[in-house]
Amino acid sequence: MYDDVVGFFQDGGVFMVPIAFVLAFGLAIAIERYIYLTASKLGNRMLLSKLLPLLQKGDYQQAYNITSKSNKAVCRMLGQGLARYKSAPNRDDIEAAMEESMMEAIPRLEKRTHYLATAANIATLLGLLGTIWGLIQAFKAVAKVDPALKAEILSESISVAMNTTAFGLMVAIPLLIIYSILQTKTTEIVDSLEMATVKFVNLLVQHKPSGN
Repeated sequence: MYDDVVGFFQDGGVFMVPIAFVLAFGLAIAIERYIYLTASKLGNRMLLSKLLPLLQKGDYQQAYNITSKSNKAVCRMLGQGLARYKSAPNRDDIEAAMEESMMEAIPRLEKRTHYLATAANIATLLGLLGTIWGLIQAFKAVAKVDPALKAEILSESISVAMNTTAFGLMVAIPLLIIYSILQTKTTEIVDSLEMATVKFVNLLVQHKPSGN
């Protein structure tokens, strides 16, 4: 099997190399983004499980202490809401402060993910370009050979030239699937932040700060 893979790669020609670089680039981004999004999702969930009971009790000072010690998106968002609540306990003002913080967090969640779709398109186009280049070379090669051998040589050359298209699609399809998965994870995190905003604001307008 190893020999088949090496032979397939070698037969594809020079365009197999840039496609392989696109694959490595895409996988590096996919791994980094998956780890980051998974950690963000779990971290936000754990912090919410700590913060919501405090907010339900009206212990806003302790909640603020927790949010000020963490750099998680949910903590920055809730911290902004608590800070605004102290200065202007108005629902609209609190929501505006939290939405502003969430708008700052969303680009960090979506960062670099779109490169996967671009990498998939580049891999496909490189594969097609490699095939076209291979066909051009094949037709040039058979122009000077015995007419009886032209069909055989041409069919073999076309088979080799198609390797780049096959490899390009083999790279592009997984990258598009991974892109879709990461987009779904990002949407889930954003939805959870929006839900946390609603719960948080509702708790703030229902309760007064401790000691007041």
